[in-house]
Amino acid sequence: MKVRDIVTTLDGVLLTGEGLLDVDIQAACGADLMSDVMAFVKENVVLLTGLVNPQSIRTADLMDIRVVVYVRGKTPPKDMVAEAERNGMAVIATRYSMFLACGRLYEAGLRGGGTREPR
Repeated sequence: MKVRDIVTTLDGVLLTGEGLLDVDIQAACGADLMSDVMAFVKENVVLLTGLVNPQSIRTADLMDIRVVVYVRGKTPPKDMVAEAERNGMAVIATRYSMFLACGRLYEAGLRGGGTREPR
């Protein structure tokens, strides 16, 4: 799924990362605990979180996650968006809850979960 499709599917607002709209995303990780994000080992992933603090951007950067979606109508402050932009990341805000955002992406065809898929 392309980043542009994620924005559309989540009725999102792209705050930065216009140059990444055609990047292909293979999996999703929904978490508010950054330790859970660090245990999630996948490439080309989108992080969905309600944790609006600099640690979410830093953790995503550390894990080579290039797309972060803030759920529940939360919008990161300008300094966080600027840090994401410096790190070459896309930042999206959506009004949907974590549950609904993950469900909408799954319904649209995006798969992914933890380090192991369920049987």
